[in-house]
Amino acid sequence: MSRLVTAPNRAREYETIYILRPDIDADSAERVGSRLSDVIGREQGRLTKVENWGRRRLAYDIRKNRRGVYIYLKYLGTGRVVSEIERNLRLMDSVIKYQTVLVRNDVEVAAIAIADEDVKFERVELPPIEEERDESRERQLGLIEPERRQERTSEAPASGEFDDLEGEADMTGTEEEGG
Repeated sequence: MSRLVTAPNRAREYETIYILRPDIDADSAERVGSRLSDVIGREQGRLTKVENWGRRRLAYDIRKNRRGVYIYLKYLGTGRVVSEIERNLRLMDSVIKYQTVLVRNDVEVAAIAIADEDVKFERVELPPIEEERDESRERQLGLIEPERRQERTSEAPASGEFDDLEGEADMTGTEEEGG
C-alpha cells in the first residue's frame, strides 16, 4: 500500500459511521463520542461534522442485534487518525460495527469552515426498545393492505366466483394424491 505524504496545510477528508448497541444508555454513548473526539485531536485531526442518526433496523443481525444506533463522523486528518479511531472502536464493547471511507484526498484545512453545533456530540436519548414485528418492506411502506379476516357467510357464492378454479382441482376431493 502506498503512503501519500500530505503538505503541512493539507489533509484527507474521511467519513466514519459506527453502530452502537440498541440498548445503549446515554452516558455510554457520550463516553464513546468523547473518546473519539480526543483521539482525533490527539492525532492532529480535525472533526468537521457529527450526526446522530438514531436507532435503525440493521440490514442483517449483528451479534444477535436487529437494530443499532447509528453515529456519523466526518473529519480531516491522515491515515494515522483513521487507524487510531478504528483501533478504539474495535476495543469498545458498545460498538457493534464501523466503517471508514476516504471522501477527498487533498483538502486545504484552512478553507473548511466548521460550526460549533456541527461537531457537538448530541446526547443519545432513545425510547425503550419495543417488541418489533417482522413486517415486509412493502407492508411498512403501505403498499400492501393489512390482512383482513374474511367472515364466512351462509349465502351461496355469486356466480363466477369459482369459475377460475375449474381447471385447477376437482371440488369433490377426488383428485389423486401423490405425483
